[in-house]
Amino acid sequence: QVDLMESGGGSVQAGGSLRLSCAISSRTYSNYCLGWFRQAPEKEREGVAALNSDESTTYADSVKGRFTVALDNANNMLYLQMNSLKPEDSAIYYCAADLVKDPAQCNGLRDSFGIDYWGKGTLVTVVA
Repeated sequence: QVDLMESGGGSVQAGGSLRLSCAISSRTYSNYCLGWFRQAPEKEREGVAALNSDESTTYADSVKGRFTVALDNANNMLYLQMNSLKPEDSAIYYCAADLVKDPAQCNGLRDSFGIDYWGKGTLVTVVA
């Protein structure tokens, strides 16, 4: 069981920055693929950023070069630093943890269907 709680959302002007945080309840999450998703109104939930098993990261094309995902193991926190925000980045952002048998399976953005654990989400609004 993993509980995830996001924070850090809000309203920001285009070009601004926000840092989202996700508190991970479990101290043992080595068998979970961790990442961030977002869902805009009337759109499907999409993967934004993921941590890979080799400690590399994967990003959606729409956020490459602007978003950075990072894991703080000491404090059980997952972060998403978002810079140069655009109105099209407006969405509810979700932290996600997907249980896998082998951590090596954590490679790239995962499909939102079948994700085992979700946070409740945090709203990001980017004003033009």
